Amino acid sequence: MFEFSVVSGAVIRDLLKSQPRLALQSVQAAYLAHHQGLTVNPDSYFLRFADESANRIIALPASLAGDIKVAGIKWISSFPSNIQSGIPRASAALILNDQQTGYPFACLEASLLSAARTAASAVLGAYWCNRQSRRAKRLSFIGAGIIARNIFETFIADGWHFDRVGVHDTYRDYSVAFQQQILQTSDLPAFIDTQLEEALEADIVVFATNGSTPYVRADWRFEPHQVVLHISLRDLAPETILASENIFDDVEHCLKASTSPHLAEQLSGNREFVSGTLAELILGELKLPDDRARIFSPFGMGILDLALGKALYDQAVQNGTAVRIQNFFGETRRW
Repeated sequence: MFEFSVVSGAVIRDLLKSQPRLALQSVQAAYLAHHQGLTVNPDSYFLRFADESANRIIALPASLAGDIKVAGIKWISSFPSNIQSGIPRASAALILNDQQTGYPFACLEASLLSAARTAASAVLGAYWCNRQSRRAKRLSFIGAGIIARNIFETFIADGWHFDRVGVHDTYRDYSVAFQQQILQTSDLPAFIDTQLEEALEADIVVFATNGSTPYVRADWRFEPHQVVLHISLRDLAPETILASENIFDDVEHCLKASTSPHLAEQLSGNREFVSGTLAELILGELKLPDDRARIFSPFGMGILDLALGKALYDQAVQNGTAVRIQNFFGETRRW
């Protein structure tokens, strides 16, 4: 009961690299548990700063029951100006708690974990929205940051095949850096899509930006064969959302905070544009028509961090790379 361990980012990196499909398996298990009512996933809590409106630290508490028994919280910061100093925008820690006693038993460095679970969510959505096929002629990324990189790596780890990869970012240096990484780590031809419209025409379109309001023009319509991974949630005009099939990880979470789907609900006055959830699609409870594009908009729930974090913690304990902190708890007896 009173053991407490730390799992470093270096250990997390090595575990994720050695088991590239672990994040996919953990995220799918979390989605299915959520569908079965075995989770608690409150709204995220935002700590903002009056003099630095762009900066924030977010708390994501959650709990999982069933096969994965763990509670906990991810504490993740987003300081965009970090990138001007050449360091990542986000940093994070994950605390795991025992469900029976409430005692915390582990702290994991969680920036890599968080990126991995986000990427796994995107690639799972792509697979099920792409009619359970890991093949597409064109893949494009709009936004060339760390999340885009992780999504690409997860596509490759999951055995996907593409004829062409396009990269579009408002900062050309980011596009070039991402393009070079794709060329160096795969045998895929990678191109810079200088125009946004060029990137929007791909068979699978990935939005991984920090945009806070829609910028794709309101009359844009995706073709029926296209799959859109709307990871950043605020890129598309509500009119584009309403003209497509829309799949979510959790409807209530996604339809708030001025996300594009939330704007679509406000514009239409209803939720008839909601097709269903990814879990329903996985279980065969949702059938999608073939005459409209499919947009997957995942909110990114704390249960995903817990599921993957618990799996990584178990592996680190098993292979001896979790660092046990002696006497972490000052008192272990009530009297």
